[in-house]
Amino acid sequence: MNAMLASGGYPWTVIPVERRDEYMQALELASVGQDITSFASFLGYLVNQRLHGKIVAKLPDAKL
Repeated sequence: MNAMLASGGYPWTVIPVERRDEYMQALELASVGQDITSFASFLGYLVNQRLHGKIVAKLPDAKL
C-alpha cells in the first residue's frame, strides 16, 4: 500500500494500532465484499491528515 502511495507522490501512512479493527473491517469489505468505499475513505482520511502535517499514529515509548 505504501509503495503505491509513494509512487503517486503521497506520504507513507501508518495505520494506528488503536484503529486496526476498523482497518481490518474495511479491508475485509474491499476484499471479500468487493466494496472499496470504506477502505478508500479510511485510507483517504489518514493520508489527508499526513498531508496536513498531523500525526496519525504515535510510536510507543521506548523502554530501555
